Amino acid sequence: MTELKVRPQAGDTVRSVPGSGVREKGLGGNSVGLMGSAVIGISTVAPVYCLTSTLGSTAGEVGLQMPAVFLAGFLPMLLVAFAYRELNRVMPDCGTSFTWTVKAFGPRVGWMCGWGLVIATIIVLSNLAGVATSYFWLLAGEITGSGSIAALDDSKPVHILTCLVLIAVATAISYRGMTATKGVQYALVGLQLAVLALFVAMALGKAGSFETSLSFSWSWLNPFAVQSFAAFTAGLSLSIFMYWGWDTCMTANEETVGSAKTPGRAAMISMVVLVGSYLATGIAAQMAVGSGDKGLGLANPDTSDNVFAALAGPVMGPGLGILLFLAVLASAAASLQTTFIPVARTVLAMSTYEALPASYARVHPRFKTPGRATIVAGIATGAFYTVMTLVSEHVLVDTIYALGLMICFYYALTAFACVWYFRHDLRRSGRDLVIKGVFPLVGGVLLTAVFGKTLYDMWDPAYGSGSAVLGVGSVFVIGVGLLLLGLVLMVAMQRRSPAFFRGEVLTKETPSLVVAD
Repeated sequence: MTELKVRPQAGDTVRSVPGSGVREKGLGGNSVGLMGSAVIGISTVAPVYCLTSTLGSTAGEVGLQMPAVFLAGFLPMLLVAFAYRELNRVMPDCGTSFTWTVKAFGPRVGWMCGWGLVIATIIVLSNLAGVATSYFWLLAGEITGSGSIAALDDSKPVHILTCLVLIAVATAISYRGMTATKGVQYALVGLQLAVLALFVAMALGKAGSFETSLSFSWSWLNPFAVQSFAAFTAGLSLSIFMYWGWDTCMTANEETVGSAKTPGRAAMISMVVLVGSYLATGIAAQMAVGSGDKGLGLANPDTSDNVFAALAGPVMGPGLGILLFLAVLASAAASLQTTFIPVARTVLAMSTYEALPASYARVHPRFKTPGRATIVAGIATGAFYTVMTLVSEHVLVDTIYALGLMICFYYALTAFACVWYFRHDLRRSGRDLVIKGVFPLVGGVLLTAVFGKTLYDMWDPAYGSGSAVLGVGSVFVIGVGLLLLGLVLMVAMQRRSPAFFRGEVLTKETPSLVVAD
């Protein structure tokens, strides 16, 4: 055993040691390698699910500049990814954003950052379950040739019950550990990327076959051609949502081989695959059916929240179209399962450092997973989706819009935490200045700007689905209401765990990991 190190070196295997001052979490180390970590990152983002649920909405906001907005959304994500990579190099802790922002800015900012990650994940999980449910019944209808079976999804009781069953299954798989998770993901991610590539090829082949088809133009990649700044920020918020989840590679760091470096590499691989997939699909779909609001156009309000359901038959034909239904179902189901990773491990870390009740720090002795946190996340997801489905007919659209606010909130805080934590390193070299300072700072500023503009725009009931609560846009009510709920819970925890909020439990000097030979 070597000496205690706060800053582990690349490739080190890390573990906690009793009596060293290090907080023991009990997760199973060395469960995932580089490829497995990258696959889990891609799976959590769920590219096929993201495309079917946001292609139409993004086209509705920015029109033909949809590919440009995909690129614009990639830029701040890439810059923030550098912040995650650098912070993970010195603090490979499964609490990621929570742990890092506490060490940089103190317990209260860190607690709210952790809350932003947790609630964003709950929103994503609920929407993933909803999409998986819809495509389950659509696929069943396609296989049986029965419209009545496909129409079962229109029944709220059937839809909610099916959704809860899928959440329970995903929770059970996540509960069984990273090894089970990884095995399932290889098959599901491979399937969805293969079908997506087939769709792109066939959509390009169909270009010119429909009344709404368009010829490719390089102007589609020009973000300055968007008609208004409000439309651009709305589209950018949706685009940012489409990249959310790559940081799952980081939250699995304590279970990854080479915890200091492998997660960062996996995150970069995930993001390259994602931006390539989004650009190819966006351009191909736009060439095939256009971005208008009529007929097969991507922005048609009747189909914009589920584009692939409308395009499967016309683009791929009745035989192969069923593969697209299967790919969306696989994408949503795969992400539904892996998205439990960040929320459960963030809650585990928060509990370990006394920011949440100690019961959430329980790790299953056999599966080496945060069992209680995983189960509670599953229950919270089911409850959130059930309530929102009963309250709002446009829950999918509005929660996706609200999700962009949460993502910008905790990603920006993490980026700023990187700059502040490494502030004394920035003059050591040009690399440190750019990678630890300039890139994270620019990424954080961009996301903060999107956060502020989105917050302003979502007050208008026209933002999102167009629904309102007492004259205020429902997206604003959902987004701000959930952040305020975090403040209330933080005040309650401050009374229950004063030591953490006094800065006595987790500080910049608190060691997270020990390097083992």
